[in-house]
Amino acid sequence: MNVNWQGVYPALTTQFREDESIDIEATAAHLEKMIAGGIHGVILLGSVGENTALSYEEKLLVLRELLPVVKGRIPVLSGVAENTTRTACAYARDCEKIGIDGMMVLPAMIYKADKREAMAHFRSVARASGLPIMVYNNPPSYFVDLTPQCFVELADEPTLVAIKESAGDPRRITHLKNTVGDRYILFSGVDDLVVESAMLGAVGWVSGLVNAFPDENRVLWEHCVAGRWKEAIELYRWYTPLLELDTRIKLVQYIKMCMAEVGMGSEVTRAPRLRVEGAEREEVLKVIRQALATRPKL
Repeated sequence: MNVNWQGVYPALTTQFREDESIDIEATAAHLEKMIAGGIHGVILLGSVGENTALSYEEKLLVLRELLPVVKGRIPVLSGVAENTTRTACAYARDCEKIGIDGMMVLPAMIYKADKREAMAHFRSVARASGLPIMVYNNPPSYFVDLTPQCFVELADEPTLVAIKESAGDPRRITHLKNTVGDRYILFSGVDDLVVESAMLGAVGWVSGLVNAFPDENRVLWEHCVAGRWKEAIELYRWYTPLLELDTRIKLVQYIKMCMAEVGMGSEVTRAPRLRVEGAEREEVLKVIRQALATRPKL
């Protein structure tokens, strides 16, 4: 399957009103800001987009409403994070009907699958539609680990074209390169490992903090692509305390706090996620405001 995904792909936040209803207009406006900031593609309804907090019909609504905003300028992917393989396959078919460009598929939620079950899940979703798929491997968060050998076995599925590698170990990029070569497009999925991943062969970055810092994200990625490692590392050191917010359990709230601080959107999340309060809030705000006070000129 001929797919050329590369560059920075935001895991776009879903914007909500104070009553937790979806604010399509605000989400669309934010997407437009991201495109203006130079993103290369977008992932709607990923973990940062609060996929699992939305109903099935709400997810389809978001796709139908935001696809026309893009107007074919960049690839549009949807996260697929359903509780059962059957529902994930149905969602994949609906994504294809809506006309988006691809999917980022997670393991089935809630249940901790073993290798055989996880492989069957991804094979089933891969065969449910003709859309290309980015496989999201994130064992620290979802407790299912697709090792490089798993991707050797899955290589006969033509719609599995890319890997978002979020195991938290940049050595995985090398292991994948040594095991499957160029069979899959490799994306870094951990914000504070992006430079390491790019050095080792990742050609794309699924990012959370780009929602609040599109310019810094773009410049950092451009440095990496051009091999300007001195400049990349200098910017990376400034950015890392912010990027580390993407690795915590409350990454959605923290990223939306960043957005609110820089005027890029609302920090409202849908319960069970609640507004961060007290000492925790002060700690996160200190990180954000220190970064803003020392923000480099690009």
